Amino acid sequence: MSHLCETCRRPLTADEVAVTKKLINRGATAFLCVDCLARYFEVRPEDIHERIRHFRQMGCTLFEPQA
Repeated sequence: MSHLCETCRRPLTADEVAVTKKLINRGATAFLCVDCLARYFEVRPEDIHERIRHFRQMGCTLFEPQA
C-alpha cells in the first residue's frame, strides 16, 4: 500500500512511515515525510535521518534491516 505525506502529499518511503510511527504514534494511520516531520519537531531533516539509523541499529522491527 502506498502512503502519501499528510502535509505535502508526497509519496512516502517505508522508512518515513516507520519513523512517523516511532516518533508520533505506533498506531498512526496518517504519516509525514522526513521534511514535514523535521518541521513538526523543529529539527533538521538530517536529525530525522539520524533517528532512522539509530532505530534500525537498535533493531526496531518497524524498520527493515539494511542489506
